[in-house]
Amino acid sequence: MKVILFGATGMVGQGALRECLLDPNVESVLVVGRSSTGQRDAKLREIKHTDLFDLSAIAPDLTGYDACLFCLGVSSLGMSEPDYRRVTYDITLAVANTLVGLNPAMTFVYVTGQSTDSSEQGNVMWARIKGKTENDLLKLPFKAAYMFRPGGIQPLHGVRSKTAWYQAIYTATAPLWTLLVRIAPKYVTTTEKLGRAMIRVVRNGYSKPILETPDINMVGA
Repeated sequence: MKVILFGATGMVGQGALRECLLDPNVESVLVVGRSSTGQRDAKLREIKHTDLFDLSAIAPDLTGYDACLFCLGVSSLGMSEPDYRRVTYDITLAVANTLVGLNPAMTFVYVTGQSTDSSEQGNVMWARIKGKTENDLLKLPFKAAYMFRPGGIQPLHGVRSKTAWYQAIYTATAPLWTLLVRIAPKYVTTTEKLGRAMIRVVRNGYSKPILETPDINMVGA
């Protein structure tokens, strides 16, 4: 399996990259992003590319892949709706439309979040935009597409949030997260389970296109 990974420096992306590098079924990983992961591995290749709206300059490097794990995302906190839509919807669809043209047999995995609004009509701005993103990704002619909606995520194995105050909270509440993973599997997962689940649905498929936290924990166990 050959994988393209977007968002590898974020918390979810770090977890996905770790699992890809450990999984013997993953032959190679291409990371595309604005900054380097700083990692070195025989499986890993990185391309620094700042304009994710236009991948034409690196299109030859994006062919021949079986899967895209799209882990790029930002918090909506303090963002206007147009700005959040531009980062969340516009970039994601620009990347997906490019990749489906280059790799029609690809499986596309998109990480959204718990309470995403598939109706696109709700009062919560981020949930509406995530819902539209999911809906439009599922219309594209990929071999398959899966929307991952994790709730709380416990970072493991040195994975860290790029947002300083998020990381401070994770550090301060680490024992609580360990407990929540055990007692609240409907609402909490780990970066390890999330990464493993993404790889496994690419390899084996899944019975439905939207995976909530219990699905993620079952597949990634």
